[in-house]
This record gives sequence, C-alpha cells and structure tokens, in this order.
Amino acid sequence: MTMAQPAVVLIFLSVMLFLFDSAHTLTDQSSSQIVPYPFVKAKDTCPGKYCGRMPGKENCGACSRGYVPDSESVCQRCNSSPTFYDWLYLGFMALVSLVLHWGFIDLLSRPKRTVLLLHLSAFIETVLAAWLTLFLSDPVGQMKFRSCPVNQFSDWYTLFFNPAPDYYSTVYCTQEIVYPLYTMVMIYYTFSLVFMMLLRPLVSYKLAGCQGSRSIYAALYFLPILILVHSVLGGVIYYAYPYIIVVVSVTTSACHLATEENQKMSELIKQNFTNVRNLLILVGHWALHAYGIVAITELTQPIFHASLIVLVPFPTIFYIVTVRFTDPSLMFPFRPSNLQGA
Repeated sequence: MTMAQPAVVLIFLSVMLFLFDSAHTLTDQSSSQIVPYPFVKAKDTCPGKYCGRMPGKENCGACSRGYVPDSESVCQRCNSSPTFYDWLYLGFMALVSLVLHWGFIDLLSRPKRTVLLLHLSAFIETVLAAWLTLFLSDPVGQMKFRSCPVNQFSDWYTLFFNPAPDYYSTVYCTQEIVYPLYTMVMIYYTFSLVFMMLLRPLVSYKLAGCQGSRSIYAALYFLPILILVHSVLGGVIYYAYPYIIVVVSVTTSACHLATEENQKMSELIKQNFTNVRNLLILVGHWALHAYGIVAITELTQPIFHASLIVLVPFPTIFYIVTVRFTDPSLMFPFRPSNLQGA
C-alpha cells in the first residue's frame, strides 16, 4: 500500500496537469477569437454578429455604408450586383406608391377625361423618382448599383444585434447590411413626394380643373406612412411581397367584380370587357398577379414558370362562372320581400 500511494498521487497530479493544460489551451484559443473591451487587437475577431473594423483601423464597430464585415471581422466593400429578386422587390415598392396614386385619383376625382392627365402625371412622377434614385446610387451616373447580398432575415434588423461583451458597455454595430435596399426605397419615396409637389398641382390647376387636390392631400399622408412601414417592416416585406401581391390582387379583383350592381354572368362579362375603365382595372389586377407569380418562381425554370402566367385570368373567370351560386339574389329569386312586392 505504501508503494501504491505515490503512484496514485502521481497519476492524480498528471491528470490535473493535463486538465489545466487543456483549459489553458482553450482559453488561449477563445481569447484569440474574441477581444475583451475595448477590442483593439487587430488580429482578433470582433464580438457580435455584425461588428467589424474598417481596413487599417483597430476598433470594432459598424462598417461604413456600402461595407459589410466578413468572417474575420474585416469590413469589405460590397461589389455584388442585385439579384433578379432584388430588382423585383424594388419594382414592387415603386408599384405600391403608383397604385395608391392611381387608386386615390380614381376614388377622389369626378369621372372626366381630364382625370387621365392626373394618372399620367402620377406615372411620370414615379418614373422620374425611380430614375433619379438609380442615377444617384453608387456608382453615380449609371443605371445600375452595387449591393450587398441578403443572406438572412436578421440582416434587415442589425439594430437588435449590438453586443455587450462586458455586460455593461454596448458596441454599436447598427448598419445597412442589405445595402442599398433599405435606404434606396426611402430615397425613392422622398423623390416621389418632391416630384408630386412640383408637377401635380400644376397639372391639377392648369389642365384638370382642380380635380386632383384631394388626391394630393391623400399622397401627403400615404407616402410618409409607406416610409414608416418600410423602416419597420422592410425585412418582412422583402420576404413576403410575392405572396402579398398574389393575395391582394385576387382579393381586390373579386371586390371590384362584387361592386357591379347586376351580378348575372352575362352582365358581368359585358360590364367588365366592354367598359374601358373596368377593363383597364381588370387587366391591371392580372398584371399584378403575373408579377407576383414571377417573383415567387423567379423564373428559375423559364418555360414552365412562364406558362403559369396563362392561369392569371382564372380567378376572374371562376368568379364570373360561380357568381350564380354565391349571390343571394340569384340563389333565392323568390324571397318573401319579392313576393310581397308583387
């Protein structure tokens, strides 16, 4: 037993030394990855998901606009081109304001031919705002822009990922990881508001007989609201807009058909395919529905996905064909009120 005791002690000390050495090695490895506050060692990675350091600098923080941190926490310049889905997203944000302009003009103006000038003015304002936004984007003067790829939902909300490594001081790394999709939309809405204030009052007063004043007031409300909604729900809209387009286009198309007083099949066909205004509204809904299908599929299989656009008129046809089974006046033509009136 006396000979075994030193052996046991030696084994115990060897195990403790091994554990201590392993712990020391792990500590060295972890310390080489994360720098304690104030994070000044250029060889170490920054804490947090979106913190980085600009080339030639040591302090961790938010990258400059147009830069994103890589896996080594070094801010790299964004030189990617926007994807097809990104272009469709920007197009959707532009279409939202244009459709709202047209909707309020149609709703708040008396039905006259001069109202067409207001619709044309809204279209020109939208085109000018979109063109100027692209023209001023980096690289300036070209109808294209460089961008950072969108990898995940959290890229839109870096505000919620500012780390506090010492549980006291916060390292602020809020930045536009989805450059320039976040700010570009706000710039577009701002230009749209400016061009509307420059052009629409002149068209309304000089050419449209002061028809468009109420639609201008409406735009002064919904454009700031669009900016606010985008600033809060930009990431949600980015991932959901194709489905929003499809659902809203089908719903509003059904609402438009339901506003017709006579819900008989023959009358619906006559009113919506011979009346120019109704036909344009219907075709507009179909175009938006097709836009949603393209955004969902991204035309990854061009022949198959393009063929799906043929189904765009199906919801309208389905409504017209089945209206006799859903309209109460057609389902129950001999209601007591009708009999009493007879």
